[in-house]
Amino acid sequence: MEEIRKLTEQLFGDTPKELLYHYTTLTGLLGIVGSNKLWASDIRYMNDSAELKHSADLIRVEVQERLAKGQGTADLLGQFVDWVAYRITNGHMLFGASFRSHGNLLSQWRGYSTHGKGVSLGFSADYIVECARKQHFQIGKCIYDPVRQRQLIAKVVDAIEHNVAHQVRGGETCEELSGLYHLVFEKIEIDLLRIAAILKHPSFREEKEWRIVSPVLISRTESSLLFREANAMLVPYVEFELQLAVGQPPQLDHCYLGPTSNINISMNSLQMFLGQHGIVPAKGIDYCQIPYRQR
Repeated sequence: MEEIRKLTEQLFGDTPKELLYHYTTLTGLLGIVGSNKLWASDIRYMNDSAELKHSADLIRVEVQERLAKGQGTADLLGQFVDWVAYRITNGHMLFGASFRSHGNLLSQWRGYSTHGKGVSLGFSADYIVECARKQHFQIGKCIYDPVRQRQLIAKVVDAIEHNVAHQVRGGETCEELSGLYHLVFEKIEIDLLRIAAILKHPSFREEKEWRIVSPVLISRTESSLLFREANAMLVPYVEFELQLAVGQPPQLDHCYLGPTSNINISMNSLQMFLGQHGIVPAKGIDYCQIPYRQR
């Protein structure tokens, strides 16, 4: 639907200006530098499966409020809520990787520096945008403001109602109406996925996250689809290239070493490792200066 497509284009129209930091473990660092790639995970599996559920909850609340006010068609809106809930698990696939505007956040170190094994890798925004462009990924700034989120979801529901109204001629059976509804739902699935990918719960607002998102993958047997083990399950992912030219290492501008009990020797080995791969961050390598607490 044209109105939703334009809305999606606007949301992914912002361009980052500052350094973008990717938090990872030391094992993740070895993999990124060794392969020149990031792993972009299916967004259903990011943040303990809460990513798409947040958008589904927003849709459910919007529909409930409309029906409570006597607005909209109960059958249409009810089927839309059910369809969204089903497609969260069984629908098209979208893959994402996260970057933060702030490379030294305590909340992130708590997630990535267990036993002193965290780093945040700072890349220039232009570099990440160019890498994304070459692979047909988009980059979007995550939205945390609940008012803006609800406004966006209201526009999605408006578009559903508007498009159904233009296709209903009158006299359709319940089965025919249901089929028509689902045809309309399917038309917005790709754009709805992209919107959902950047709507995050307000409690995460300090992260100031930018997210790269892949083209939507419809086939579940696509050869580019890979899997990794995490959280007692297999997580689907695709690879995001961090190379603009063959043989060129990732263009790292800055790096933070996360909290550790072995600051000096950890900084030394990190510098040696990066240097061995031809990576000398222009803005240097810094320790996070956050006291390490053994867990």
